[in-house]
Amino acid sequence: MAGPAEPLPTVAPVLAYDVFNGDADGLCALHQLRLAQPREARRITGVKRDVALLRQVPSVADIDVTVLDISLDTNVDALARLLEAGAIVTYYDHHSARLASPHPRLTMHWDDSPHVCTSVLVDRALGGRYRRWAIVGAFGDNLDATAARLAGAEGVPDHEMATLSTLGRLLNYNAYGDTLDDLHIRPDALYDALHPFADPLEFVAASPCFAQLEHGYWEDLSRVDSLVPHHACEGGAVYVLPDEPWARRISGTFANLLAAQARDRSFAVLNARSDGSCCVSVRSSKPDSHPANLLCERFDTGGGRRAAAGVNVLPSASIDAFIDAFSTYFTTMGAAGAMTPTASK
Repeated sequence: MAGPAEPLPTVAPVLAYDVFNGDADGLCALHQLRLAQPREARRITGVKRDVALLRQVPSVADIDVTVLDISLDTNVDALARLLEAGAIVTYYDHHSARLASPHPRLTMHWDDSPHVCTSVLVDRALGGRYRRWAIVGAFGDNLDATAARLAGAEGVPDHEMATLSTLGRLLNYNAYGDTLDDLHIRPDALYDALHPFADPLEFVAASPCFAQLEHGYWEDLSRVDSLVPHHACEGGAVYVLPDEPWARRISGTFANLLAAQARDRSFAVLNARSDGSCCVSVRSSKPDSHPANLLCERFDTGGGRRAAAGVNVLPSASIDAFIDAFSTYFTTMGAAGAMTPTASK
């Protein structure tokens, strides 16, 4: 005769969630926060374009949710669901939040200035406690002037600042892809690799992840040297990259390099997909008067911030309309000159 059934093991409920973008800014923002405020939490992240992440958090009362570097406007319905269920949410972000509304269980650390990223917002909240990681995040988000200002305030020597810049760009490069299979290192695994290091220079010296990303970066970047604009206008240019993993990985970096080489011009980089659609990255040379996100928001799945924005899925039937809209939008800035840059090491 069988004895009494063994009781099922008790599974502890998840009480906290950390939801963050898988790019340099999201990684460095969460890393700073958890160095200062350690806690056990389930982490939710993904590729850079996977920003509708709050829908993965269950509607449970009294859970504590921290959100970093994903647009509130994109997640507004999921946010409302969580707050209604009784969750406590702390939100750090610099993307569009026009749909935000006050709530007693929502704390917002938000600033959409083109000179601010989420790592800088966390740095502000922590009083600069782990500022070197904020500098890495700012460099990764293509905010070189902001990163240099923080480095100057911190007394970082030039040679160390150059290393922080390289690390930021590599962390950001790793986040680009349609799926996690496109990436060299999954963002959650990359976070696990860097989190033991309070000093980013120690991570660079000790972690094999840095060498892996550096090798992949230069290998992918070497392929863009021969690219020419698909379309050029007075205010900028549009590039089209092929439907290849290397092209998806390098698209954001390529857009940033174009913007850095010609700061009076704006750029769009389109990644072709097998179904004829494109993923779009836009960089605006005049983010205050011609925000990139306002152009991208004209198209379904478009959004972002003032200096850098994109369209996650641009259908083939809309590509010509996007190029026309890009030309009209940025030509009004009156930029001049031909654009034929190449990316170089």
